[in-house]
Amino acid sequence: MLGAAAALGRSLGQFAGRAGHASYRAARSGVARAVDARRRRREARPAPDHPVPPGTRGGRLAGLRSLAGRRPVIALACAALLLPFVALALYVGAALVTLPPLGSGAVATGQRAVTVEADDGRVFATRGSFRGHRLTQADLPPHLAQAIVAIEDRRFYHHFGIDLRGMARAAWRNLRGGGVREGGSTITQQYVRLVTLNQEKTLWRKTQEALLALRAEATMSKDEILLGYLDAAYFGAGAYGADAAAKRYFGKPAKALTLPEAAMLAGLVRAPSQLAPTHNLGGAKERADVVLQAMVETGAITQKEADAARRQSVTLKTPPEAPPGTNYFLDMIAPDLRRLAGADGDITVRSTLNLDLQSLAEAVVARRLDKDGARRKVGQAAMVVLSKDGAILALVGGRDYEDSQFDRAVQAKRQPGSLFKMLTYLTAYEKGLTPETVMVDRPVRIGDWEPENDDGKFRGPVSLRTAFALSINTVAAEVGQEVGIPAIIATARRLGIQSDLPEVPSLVLGSGSVSLLEMTRAFGSVLAGRTPLDTYAINAIRGGDPKPTYVRGDPPGGATLPVEPRTMMLDSLQAVVDSGTGRAARVPGQIVGGKTGTSQDFRDAWFVGMTPDLVVGVWVGNDDNSPMNRMFGGEMPAGIFHDFVQRASALIAKGRARNAVSAARAEAVPAAQVVRPAANPADDLRGVPSVIDTGTLSFRGRSVRLLGVEGQGGHLARQLAGYLRRREVVCAEAGPDGTRCTLDGADLAGMIIAAGGARAREDAPADLLEAEDQARAERVGLWGR
Repeated sequence: MLGAAAALGRSLGQFAGRAGHASYRAARSGVARAVDARRRRREARPAPDHPVPPGTRGGRLAGLRSLAGRRPVIALACAALLLPFVALALYVGAALVTLPPLGSGAVATGQRAVTVEADDGRVFATRGSFRGHRLTQADLPPHLAQAIVAIEDRRFYHHFGIDLRGMARAAWRNLRGGGVREGGSTITQQYVRLVTLNQEKTLWRKTQEALLALRAEATMSKDEILLGYLDAAYFGAGAYGADAAAKRYFGKPAKALTLPEAAMLAGLVRAPSQLAPTHNLGGAKERADVVLQAMVETGAITQKEADAARRQSVTLKTPPEAPPGTNYFLDMIAPDLRRLAGADGDITVRSTLNLDLQSLAEAVVARRLDKDGARRKVGQAAMVVLSKDGAILALVGGRDYEDSQFDRAVQAKRQPGSLFKMLTYLTAYEKGLTPETVMVDRPVRIGDWEPENDDGKFRGPVSLRTAFALSINTVAAEVGQEVGIPAIIATARRLGIQSDLPEVPSLVLGSGSVSLLEMTRAFGSVLAGRTPLDTYAINAIRGGDPKPTYVRGDPPGGATLPVEPRTMMLDSLQAVVDSGTGRAARVPGQIVGGKTGTSQDFRDAWFVGMTPDLVVGVWVGNDDNSPMNRMFGGEMPAGIFHDFVQRASALIAKGRARNAVSAARAEAVPAAQVVRPAANPADDLRGVPSVIDTGTLSFRGRSVRLLGVEGQGGHLARQLAGYLRRREVVCAEAGPDGTRCTLDGADLAGMIIAAGGARAREDAPADLLEAEDQARAERVGLWGR
């Protein structure tokens, strides 16, 4: 580097010397011309009466005085001419002396790459930064190199690191466009910036970038520079390097890329975050077409080859975009990944998340909030779904992750109200009381505390089963005094509640603050009979080696709940749903138990319920802790539980895989369940309908309302009309509530709802409700942001 600096200094010195000599000659010539002009003017004036003889001392002194008077002006002119060159030399010299070594900068890649699979192996999310293998000349597909050169730097093989022609062209186009529309950086400049410098847009960085580009061209071959650039470039979706991008998007190494795939990758480097095909496949395809045309213009491929490449389909091997609601789950497992994953490197995680149940959970929460949230002043909700063995099958941390990343299921600590009575009564059953034990519902005073019942009534003698089912506060307070608050806290600890619990009489009514996950886990301990239930969200972790880094084994043998108290508690929980405050949670044909909870001033409403296979916890409230409009746990929370369990059992029973909805997304309207109209074909309506709204069609003046569809107007109706143009629809009456119509054998109502073109009515068939859940989860149509 010192030798290069010396050489540059000598060049600059010679350049400055030549510039100074030229300036001196110009100044001397100017002085001579000025003296000659003065002499001619003097000769032209009339002679004085007493002229000074030429050559005398007086004449010479006059000329010298005149020249001396002009010397400061001449010196300033010379200095003004030399100053920019000296400043430029000093600036470039300083940039050269302080150049960092080539390749000394670390490419910022963030955290390790994590691919997350659902419980059935479907990939649903990726996080972190992917780093593939470093490319060699043998690994580099010719089409990828040609595509990158064509779209990024057509004169790459003809310039010396800095393309003066390209810089001039970019400057002219930017000037004509009134802004920065085209960059003038070469691939070499981009490479040295990625591996050595930062991304600051300053003159200093650009100067060093140019000097490093010259150094790279002097010490590396063109192929080495191109390979280095492809290894360092960012291709979006957390993929750094062409090999990582090929695996991230297409599930193959870079050397296996086809021409259309290579064109798509080459098109990403200009705007990777904006064009990443995981969330903007259309934009990535359009940019790939531009790259193919650039390759034609540079002679890399023929027009025929470009047209053939455009006709080839490019299929992503990753989901278009992770469902937004699953991010709460991903945030929750992040600490466990850091603890379990071991050494650095990309990993794949097999989680416990059931995508079907997750989609259903998000949908039922959103539907209830949309329907009654504003009227009842309920702003947020959270939900946790556990299997009997403690696997976290679904988790809803809030209404919208993109609006707020705060997880109300895991992080929020709120007062559970009467939900905490489960721990009070379980402690009582373990100490010898039974559901048939009779206590008196009457005014109670414990120190300064006087608990009251929600309805202000007193029922006299009642059994503990009845008191628990009706959530009678006075009886719970008496039970707490009989068994002791420390014993209740000990029971809570055994069942997995770790939050601080105040040792006060009002604890029996939920005056402590706990999380929804903790309370759901405690109820799960009762269902499973283990204390505590070991909740988990990760089944296995795989790294680069075939052998898994981590595999969840059988849970360690722990304590169990005594059989009789557990049986009594399950019986009391079932009584809450059968005849108590949780009647809204009843599901026909299902054995259901649970408990409601409402905190003081209606700030929190809870329901945690269970079936033989699932434990489901629900909380609703407001982030600012403001009161709701008299919302009890037996209302919206129990209703959310009911809506979920009613359909979850069917999903679990048949192990539903993804239906054909996503397969037709390329046409913007997914395929749906095939429906064979059962009506008499003679009664069918056939033809090309006009669209009144997305739930109502018109055949030759006869209106047809699609069964289970709540139609939408506006642009959604116009899009549907455009889609149905010149396409035959067949409709058959399905009863007084509507009509079933098919398009190419597929249910039209399901297609519309799955594409986000309409809502499903509350009484819609199950397949339409499932289609809406899918549309909500994937944020399409009216559910998009």
